[in-house]
Amino acid sequence: MKQQSFSSLAYDNKKITTKRERFLNEMKKVIPWEKLLKVIEPHYPKAGNGRTPMPMETMLPIYFITTIVRLR
Repeated sequence: MKQQSFSSLAYDNKKITTKRERFLNEMKKVIPWEKLLKVIEPHYPKAGNGRTPMPMETMLPIYFITTIVRLR
């Protein structure tokens, strides 16, 4: 078993959810991630031409969040 830190224990035992957590959880429920990833995958950069790109699964939610922040 992996030893837990004090901060991870405190985080695991907290009672309330933050606005960020609520937003991210709702975003996971509402957006059809698998379908979007299948559409984007042929156009996403591949490894081999310079720097290795970040995983598409990581970048797509970040793109959505930054777009929402800009629209405010």
